[in-house]
Amino acid sequence: MTDTDRIIGRSDVNDIEQILMISNTDVDATVRAVADNAEAIFTWDYGKGARPALERLYEKAKTSQWNGETDLDWSIEVDQEAVVVANMAANNRGAGLDVAGTLFEKWGDKEWTELGVQSQNWTLSQFMHGEQGALLCTAKIVETVPWIDAKYYAATQVMDEARHVEVFAKYLNTKLSGHYPINAHLQMLLDDIVSDSRWDMTYLGMQIMVEGLALAAFGFMHQMTTEPLLKQLLRYVMSDEARHVAFGVLSLKEYYQDLTQAELRERQEFAFEAAVRMRDRLLQQEVWDRMGVPVKEAVTVVMQDPGQQLFQQMLFAKIVPNCKKLGLLDAGDGWLRERFTEIGVIDFEHMPDTEEEYETFALAQGEVASLA
Repeated sequence: MTDTDRIIGRSDVNDIEQILMISNTDVDATVRAVADNAEAIFTWDYGKGARPALERLYEKAKTSQWNGETDLDWSIEVDQEAVVVANMAANNRGAGLDVAGTLFEKWGDKEWTELGVQSQNWTLSQFMHGEQGALLCTAKIVETVPWIDAKYYAATQVMDEARHVEVFAKYLNTKLSGHYPINAHLQMLLDDIVSDSRWDMTYLGMQIMVEGLALAAFGFMHQMTTEPLLKQLLRYVMSDEARHVAFGVLSLKEYYQDLTQAELRERQEFAFEAAVRMRDRLLQQEVWDRMGVPVKEAVTVVMQDPGQQLFQQMLFAKIVPNCKKLGLLDAGDGWLRERFTEIGVIDFEHMPDTEEEYETFALAQGEVASLA
């Protein structure tokens, strides 16, 4: 059995059939229980500031809170179909896609617009589900991390994540046209993160991997959308997410210095599994299924779109440099470097890590209002 077989259940990381075989089996359920297997850690060391970088992050978080009800302009009307058409025109999406001889050959504006609508509903739904995962994981970090400075900061992030779930849910409910259940690949990853008993694995899975990808995804969507309310919403959320990822880098950088090679290898494998799970969810198989389109054929064609390929790669622009900053990329025999090379994202290793750049995401006074 290969490492890939053992970690993600298949030997070929790019096997479309195996990826599509994983689907959500409890789409009608409203509650899901996952055992978190963790001990609640009290500390009697209340020495605030023992970790100055975390203290600075905590102070920054306290002054950066915002109110999703009052700071976003919910009076903005959203014509979803018009937004989809405007986005496609503004970004020239699909221009390099050859659909000759495919199921898309006879599609007209109506079908492409409907795909855009469903894709937006799906994407925002997965953002919302991921933010709830972050809400639970950060509450777990408050409970399990042994340092008081980390508990203080993580408590601010619990509030941030609640706000993110709230605003994505409100945008979906009042401005868009439908929800999607959580994608099975995302659910598998969240289950793994929540169920692991080690506090640093919660950090690695959520703060570095899930939040790192979310930060890149929000930035990409913020750049591509022409809809002013969504621009505002994403800009606010990005200002929080950058702090969250920096929190993970600052905490794990110290902790990983003292781990053995065997322990680091476990973290490398977990990071690789998380990367693959997040990449696989981007195939949007639920969208094709809802539209009554043969899923495998649709995915095979769309994966040839240069814009889609760029989007999928860019989502790792934060993850790879942060893994490098933590020493995971080249720990031991460089196993994670080889895996990131295999899935085509290693070129992002020289991008700035989030500890270096998180303050650049901070909101300037009056900035968001000017976006409307």
